[in-house]
Order: sequence, then C-alpha cells, then structure tokens
Amino acid sequence: MPRTVTGAGRVSVLPLLHTWPDQYGVLAYTTSGAFGDTAIVGYVPIVEIPDVPLMDIAARHEPSRLYSSAGGNGVAEACWLMCVGWSGRLIRKPGTLELADAAWSLEVDGTTELGKTIYGHDRLTVGRITLGDPDLMAQARAVLPASAQVTASA
Repeated sequence: MPRTVTGAGRVSVLPLLHTWPDQYGVLAYTTSGAFGDTAIVGYVPIVEIPDVPLMDIAARHEPSRLYSSAGGNGVAEACWLMCVGWSGRLIRKPGTLELADAAWSLEVDGTTELGKTIYGHDRLTVGRITLGDPDLMAQARAVLPASAQVTASA
C-alpha cells in the first residue's frame, strides 16, 4: 500500500504539456510542513489519461543543465518540478486553477531531499494528488485543455 500524506491550504492546478505536441496531464502544486518546507507536486488522476510519471518527465527535460547534478540523484529533476509548480503559481496562464484553501491527499511516489533550500523548499514529494472536495476535483480535472481531452479519448 502506498504511503499517503495529507494537508490543506493553497493549491495551484495547471495543465502540463509533458510530451510534445499534444500529451497533457494536470499538475497540482502545494506545500506542507513548517513554513512550506516540503513542496508537494502531484498529478491529478484523469480516467482517460495514463498516470503521469513526474520524475521521468522532469528527467526528459535535462534539468541537470540548469540545476547541476551535484546534489545527488533526483535533485535536478526535483528542482525542475518545483520550478514548474512555483512559477505556474506566480505567473498564471489562462485556465490555471488557484484554490485558496483546499484539503488534499497525495499517494506518494517518492521524496527527494534537496540538501539546501530551493524555491523556499528543502524537499519535494511527488505522487498522485486528490482534492478532498469532489467539486474541486472536477474543477481540477477541467484544467486539462480541450484539445488534450479529444486526443486522450480518441
């Protein structure tokens, strides 16, 4: 049984184009712990879309070119994912869902200790995120671009 972490607070939900030109998923970014020391980045499960392997997607973007790999295995990928969530919150594009206070739970795929504070976080935990309110969950799934919904069901 996978480990689950729970929390409540601000959640940013955004579409993630993970495979060019048309494979999308929906990503949620939030924090946990004292002063948000843990970044939480989860993919929102959508029936028609396969689960999104976030660390693999990050690795395909060659994040070590930006973040180096001196921090150890997975640190550059963790930094890339945190940047996607953090910058998606700061500079919202149309269609991004910003929830001021939402309960959430995350089925954990993994946690990466960063060794230093990056984007205000000391670690990243990734996995499959579910919002506690079914209406908010429906809104989160609706962030998926319409073109991706057509592609996914075709």
